[in-house]
Amino acid sequence: MSGASSRLLGGALRLLGRAGGMEKAVVRALPAEAKLSISLTLSGSQRQLQRDQAEPLGRALARISASATKSKKRKEPPAPGPPVRLYYRGQPVSEAQTNAEAWQDGAELRVGDAVYRVERNPPMCPELELPRHVMADFPVCPRLRLEFADPDHSLFVWYKQQARGEAGDCPESGAQQRWEEAGHERVLTPAVGDIGARLKLRCTPGDGSRYGESRELELDGPVEAGPGACTFDERHLYTQRQTEEPVTRAVSYNLLADVYAQTEHARTVLFPYCAPYALEMEYRHCLIRKELSGYRANLLCLQEVDRAVFSDSLAPALEAFGLDGLFRLKDKQHEGLATFYRRSRYRLCSQHDILLGEALTADPLHQDLLQSLSCYPGAKDKMLQRSSALQVSVLESTADPSRKVCVANTHLYFHPKGGNIRLLQIAVALSHIRHVAYELYPGIPIIFCGDFNSTPSTGMYSFVRDGTISESHEDWTSNGEEERCNMSLSHPLKLKSACGEPAYTNYVGGFHGCLDYIFIDSESLEVEQVIPMPSHEEVTSHQALPSVSHPSDHIALICDLRWK
Repeated sequence: MSGASSRLLGGALRLLGRAGGMEKAVVRALPAEAKLSISLTLSGSQRQLQRDQAEPLGRALARISASATKSKKRKEPPAPGPPVRLYYRGQPVSEAQTNAEAWQDGAELRVGDAVYRVERNPPMCPELELPRHVMADFPVCPRLRLEFADPDHSLFVWYKQQARGEAGDCPESGAQQRWEEAGHERVLTPAVGDIGARLKLRCTPGDGSRYGESRELELDGPVEAGPGACTFDERHLYTQRQTEEPVTRAVSYNLLADVYAQTEHARTVLFPYCAPYALEMEYRHCLIRKELSGYRANLLCLQEVDRAVFSDSLAPALEAFGLDGLFRLKDKQHEGLATFYRRSRYRLCSQHDILLGEALTADPLHQDLLQSLSCYPGAKDKMLQRSSALQVSVLESTADPSRKVCVANTHLYFHPKGGNIRLLQIAVALSHIRHVAYELYPGIPIIFCGDFNSTPSTGMYSFVRDGTISESHEDWTSNGEEERCNMSLSHPLKLKSACGEPAYTNYVGGFHGCLDYIFIDSESLEVEQVIPMPSHEEVTSHQALPSVSHPSDHIALICDLRWK
C-alpha cells in the first residue's frame, strides 16, 4: 500500500469510528423530493420511515415511537411507545419545526434509553457492479452509483483469494482461504499470476469530509487467461503519456454495436471466421476497455455504441480513467454516437446534436438544399428515412477558457449504393457544423470524426476535402435513375484528413477499405503525430476482423493535434 493510500484509509477508519458505540439514524432528504426517509434499527429490526418534509417533527417522532413498540402478534393491543426526542447541539429541537429543518447532521435521536446519531445525507453507494468475466492483464472497472459522494474522495480496496494450493498456501481441508489486499485504486488490472484467483472490491463512499458505509462485492468467477497479444498493444507504445497543451489527442472508432455482433447472421454470414465467444459482449468489452484506456485520449469519438452499453459499461469505465461522455441515439435505433472528453483538459460549453434527415426539413439552414432535393422525390424519401445522427459538442480548455473547439461525430448511411444519400447527409452535417463554428462560436477550430462509409475515391470524401461537388459526379446516380439527384454543392470549411488515407480502417471477410476519418480545420490545427495502424499481419492473424485479439471490424484512428 502506498503512503497516500495508507493515510486515506487510516483517515477513513478514524472518521467511521467517531460514532463508535452509538446507533445511527440515516436521513436522506433532497430538496426536490417531497418526502425524506429515516432509516434506523428499532427493537432489533431495521425500519425505514417515509415522511413528508413539510410535516411537523412531532408527528415523525410519534411514528418512530409507535414503530418501536409494534407487536409481532397482531391481536395484542399496542403498548405505550417510549419517549422519543430529537436534540441538536445539546438542545431539544422544537416539535413544531418541519422535518426538513429539524433533521440536521450530527443531531441526536433518543428513543427511550437508546441514543442514535443522525447522519443526514451521508455518502452512500447504492449500486456496485463488477463485470461477469475478468481477464488477466485487462483492467477491471466497477460500475457504481454514488449519492452524496464522489469517486475521487471515496476509497477502493481490492482483495484477491488465490486458488487452493497456490502461492505456497496449503490450508487444511475445508479451511477458509485468506483474502489479501490487491490494490487501492478504482481500477484494478489483474496480473498473469492472478489467473484462477478470485477478486472482491470494497468501496467506501466519501465526500471529502466524511465517509459512509462500505459496500463489498465479490466477482462471480475467477480471473481468466487473456488472449495474448492484441492488435492495439504495439499502438499503446506510442500513447504511454497523455498530451499536454497545446497538443490534444483525438480518437475515432466504430466499436461494432452488440446489437449487430450478437446475431445469428453475424456469426454465420458476416463474421463466420470469428470464434463465437469473441463476439460475446463481455469478452469484446474487456478488450475495448483496455484498448481505449491505453490510448490516453483527450477526445474520443465513437460510433455504433449501444445505448445500454454506454450507460452500463462504457461511461462508467471511461469515467474511471478521467473521461466524461455524451451520447446521441440514432433515430429508431438501439445504438448511436458517443463523444468523450478528458475532464482535466476540457469543459462542455454546449451541445448541438441533430438527426440529419429531420434537420433537413425542420431547420431553415437547409432550405436551399431541401428545395433542390424536392425535384428528386426518390432520393428525398430515401434521405428522410435514414436514422443517421450528427453529434456536435463545443468544448473549452480548462487551462484557457477562451480556447474552444467544435468536436463533431457522425456515422453515415452504410449501403454500398448509397453514395448519393451520403452526399446529402454530409451536406447537412457540414452546414450545421459551419453554423456552430462560424456563427455561434466564430472562429473556433473543427475536429470532425466518424465512420463516413466512404472510401477516398468517393464524392463524399472529395466534397469534404475540396469544398465542392459537381452535379455531374457519378455518385449522384449511385443507386440508379430512380434515386438520382444531380446538384452542385459547396461549403466554406477548410478540412483535411488528419490521418491521411490508410489502406483500410475496416477489414472483414468480403471487404476492406478506408471508411473512417478525422477531418480537422487545416487553418487552425496541424498534425503532430499519427499513431501507426496495426500491421497487416496483426490484422489478418485470425483472417479478418473482429477476432479474439481485436474487438471490432473497424480499426481506431488516433492522432495528436497541435493548435497553430
